[in-house]
Amino acid sequence: MILTNPVLISVVVLLVLCLLKVNVLLALFISAVTAGLVGGMGIEPTMTTFIAGIGEDPETALAYVMLGGLAATISYTGVSDILAVKIAKVVDGRALVFIFVIAFIACLSQNLIPVHIAFIPILIPPLLIVMNKMKIDRRAVACALAFGLRAPYVAIPAGFGLIYHGIIANNMTKNGMVVDKMEVWRYTWTLGIAMLIGLILVVMFLYRKPREYKDVQGFAVDLDSVDTTMTPKHYAAVIAAVATLVIQLVAGSLPLGALVGLAIMFLSKAVKWSDMDKIMDEGVGLMGFIAFVMLASNGFSAVLRDTGGVEQLIQSSLQFIGGNQFLGALIMMTVGLFIVMGTGTSFGTVPVLAVLYVPLCAQLGFSVAATTLLIAAAATIGDTGSPVSDTTLGPTAGLNADGQHDHIWDTCVPTFIASDIPIFAWALLSHLFI
Repeated sequence: MILTNPVLISVVVLLVLCLLKVNVLLALFISAVTAGLVGGMGIEPTMTTFIAGIGEDPETALAYVMLGGLAATISYTGVSDILAVKIAKVVDGRALVFIFVIAFIACLSQNLIPVHIAFIPILIPPLLIVMNKMKIDRRAVACALAFGLRAPYVAIPAGFGLIYHGIIANNMTKNGMVVDKMEVWRYTWTLGIAMLIGLILVVMFLYRKPREYKDVQGFAVDLDSVDTTMTPKHYAAVIAAVATLVIQLVAGSLPLGALVGLAIMFLSKAVKWSDMDKIMDEGVGLMGFIAFVMLASNGFSAVLRDTGGVEQLIQSSLQFIGGNQFLGALIMMTVGLFIVMGTGTSFGTVPVLAVLYVPLCAQLGFSVAATTLLIAAAATIGDTGSPVSDTTLGPTAGLNADGQHDHIWDTCVPTFIASDIPIFAWALLSHLFI
């Protein structure tokens, strides 16, 4: 039965199509239809469910489009080039230092300054020329960005991390294992260490060799000639970025924050009013594709949910476990991997897994600590390898700004190796130590 499971089959179809370089949007659509037909839904109900699912989270898509516009506007003022110059001076030609500085900045985007992937289209494109000069393999930078986008919310109870830990704690408590959200980090911080070890290994050994890239027009700025003197338009860009963050935190709305930031940029005349259409078009081109992929991913998730394939996959897998803890951890991680690779969301996967994993872990004799870690790991694994996750789409949007970075082979595959494999390995061993 497990081999005919609609989730398993459709996710395999999705991954194969993506590896064959079929456009991600088309791959999602084909995979959703595959899931519906294999699950016995029929073509018309599948399409209805897919379209309805697309409308489930329009705010996220709107946020990405608006942030793309803000990123293009800020970049247009030249403040991104100034920032690139300052980073280049700090790293002083040291490739490893550069990569880990990028990872650190990405970490800040999850906890201290919770803007998620919004910083990438602002910061990364101006730095492409710096990477080219140092002959840095962009796959290493993709791994650094993905690490910074995920490890902090898994390991640290602040910003997005506090939200994630709250989801884990609430769903575990609902299903019979009481955990406070401020306890979760005590059990999940080791996952962050596993990801850090994975990042260090791939950066030091797998992607250490120099790699040549062309200097593409528009991204071949001579940073030595950049005037780093801050002008009124640069200060306006900084104020707009800060205002976006403040509005997001106060109002809880990222699209509203981005709108306020754009208003500041245009009303302050940091950017010409006549350039508005041109700049917004650039912003949509930069982040619009991510928005459409996230919408299609919601539709795909809705089809998977309505087929009943997720529950069927979990139930079928549990039949093989018996009372073996190691096998139980293996099955839980494998099922979580397939679900998250298909849906691209860790936050939305926790409730799905907790329903059956909490009782199973209790039955197998796992401690609260081990159960918490396993659920967090099972819901997290696959996020950095999924072609439809913003954790991979974001880095690709920045690193491929000059058209020299492949989403699947240069982002998804490297980040899977650097992050998901260490998580999988540690989760299988963790019950022996906690």
